Amino acid sequence: MDVQLSVQTSRHGSYRSAGVCPKKEFTELSFTHPVILMTRMWDKKGSQCDSQQPEIKMAKLYFYYSAMNAGKSTTLLQAAHNYEEQGMKVLLFTPTVDDRAGVGTISSRIGLEREAYAFEKQFDLLEYIQRQHSENKISCVFVDECQFLTAKQVLQLTLVCDRVGIAVLCYGLRTDFQGEPFEGSKYLLAWADELGEIKTICTSGKKAIMNARMDADGNRVWEGDQIAIGHNYVALSRKEFELDKVSPVK
Repeated sequence: MDVQLSVQTSRHGSYRSAGVCPKKEFTELSFTHPVILMTRMWDKKGSQCDSQQPEIKMAKLYFYYSAMNAGKSTTLLQAAHNYEEQGMKVLLFTPTVDDRAGVGTISSRIGLEREAYAFEKQFDLLEYIQRQHSENKISCVFVDECQFLTAKQVLQLTLVCDRVGIAVLCYGLRTDFQGEPFEGSKYLLAWADELGEIKTICTSGKKAIMNARMDADGNRVWEGDQIAIGHNYVALSRKEFELDKVSPVK
C-alpha cells in the first residue's frame, strides 16, 4: 500500500521520510528539539498507531561569527554547559594554532575556561567524532576558533550532521586583519545551515565587524601573515577600520 506523507515544519526546518507502514494512511513528523525528530504514526481513522518508527535524528551545522572580543568563547562554553546540564554528552574542539591559553584550552575574557580536544590541519574530525559517538552517544559538537578549519575539515563537519546526525556549532571570526576571509570561515559561510552574528561595538559607537591588528606599542599593523597569534586585536567598524588602506584588493 502506498503511504502519503504529511510533513509538519517548524523554525528548525522540515524532514521527509519514505517507507511503508501496513494499513497506515500517512506519517506525520514534528520537531521537539533542533537535533531530535520524533515520529508519530496514524491510521485511516486518525488514531495514533501503537507502534512507532525508530527515532530519526536531524542535525544542522551552525556558524556563529563576530569581530574580536565579542564573547564567542563565552557563548560556546555556556551552550556546552546547557547541553550537559540536561545529561547530554558533548565534544569540544579547538585548533592547536591558538595557544593563547595553552594548547587544548578554550578560554574566555571573563575567566571561563575548559579543556577541549586540540586539532591540527590534517586531523580527521569526521572519523574521530564517529568513533567517539559509537562508544558514547554524542549530542552536540562545538568548535572554537573555527576560522582555522581547513575546507576539508568543514566538509567533514557537514558529514557529521548529514550522516552521523549530530549538530555542530562553530564559533569564530569571518575575516582577518586585512579584511580577507579565513579559509574555514569562507566555507562555513557557504555551507552552514544557520548563520548567526554575535555583536560587539566599536569605539566609535558603531557595530564592529572588522579586526585591526596592533603591535606591542599599540600601533596599527598593516601587513604580515594572516595568522599571528601573538598580536593584539581591536574590533572596529568598517569605516574606522579603513578597509581601502589595508585590503590587498586594489
